[in-house]
Amino acid sequence: MEITNVTEYDAIAKQKLPKMVYDYYASGAEDQWTLQENRNAFARILFRPRILIDVNKIDMATTVLGFKISMPIMVAPTAMQKMAHPDGEYATARAASAAGTIMTLSSWATSSVEEVASTGPGIRFFQLYVYKNRKVVEQLVRRAEKAGFKAIALTVDTPRLGRRESDIKNRFTLPSNLTLKNFEGLDLGKMDEANDSGLASYVAGQIDRTLSWKDVQWLQTITKLPILVKGVLTGEDARIAIQAGAAGIIVSNHGARQLDYVPATISALEEVVKATQGRVPVFLDGGVRRGTDVFKALALGASGIFIGRPVVFALAAEGEAGVRKVLQMLRDEFELTMALSGCRSLSEITRNHIVTEWDTPRHLPRL
Repeated sequence: MEITNVTEYDAIAKQKLPKMVYDYYASGAEDQWTLQENRNAFARILFRPRILIDVNKIDMATTVLGFKISMPIMVAPTAMQKMAHPDGEYATARAASAAGTIMTLSSWATSSVEEVASTGPGIRFFQLYVYKNRKVVEQLVRRAEKAGFKAIALTVDTPRLGRRESDIKNRFTLPSNLTLKNFEGLDLGKMDEANDSGLASYVAGQIDRTLSWKDVQWLQTITKLPILVKGVLTGEDARIAIQAGAAGIIVSNHGARQLDYVPATISALEEVVKATQGRVPVFLDGGVRRGTDVFKALALGASGIFIGRPVVFALAAEGEAGVRKVLQMLRDEFELTMALSGCRSLSEITRNHIVTEWDTPRHLPRL
């Protein structure tokens, strides 16, 4: 079967993967309302394309924290990728590098920062969970820095793990042949089976619930790397993040896996962008499945987007080739959306290119 869009990998992954693994990747929290809304909210934003503009040449290149990338589409951190495919994070790293874009490696990767660095050149960010044992955190951040990672994406929406009912039903745990590689030598690499979700028990035991804004400042004392705060959904927190020294903000609801009934990230984006007043870049994570989604996010002020589930589903289906294809398909769709909207570069994408349900009725501007 010829794969023509990103979403088609989902069904293939579902066939290929053990139920426990597929459900872990695919599910959201509780009623999964936000999981649906992450997609549905994009569908309620419409285009106002401009015509008769010479779109023979389209430039999608941009810079993120000073690093040049080929397009504003990057790879989000997703845990335990070797559950999807034996090559796991190696394949994802190589695919992102080939696409000329950034990969974010999860703290809970099944390949270590050193292993991912060994796959060759590429711009990589490291997603950080703060453990109760701060020595562990310090060590990990130093290792990421030494391995050539360029930024820390600090996940701030997970003082406790969201209630993911399929993981409870399946008694999810990391398959016995795999470990959380970054913590292997620290006796934190294994996940015990539990009466409910093994991951939820692991988080309850290891992740620091006291994490607060002062820790964002503490992190800056142990690393020179820029810190992106991942998991912001309100203007209030965006302003505090800037005061706390964040180099950027990732609007994320953790793939709808934490608190259910938070808005879709595309719905929260504009409030966050307005609150930052252009002082730091804002990125969007969650629900992106089409090039049109990428355009909508940029029109609402995002500097770029991150994709999560499409990467693991494509990885499960076709390994590295699948991840390359996902990045290529999104790139091609985004380029076409730009052309058909009359935008030749990212700077030409404006708020006037879209209409949302919260817009006031328009009065035509005088030409």
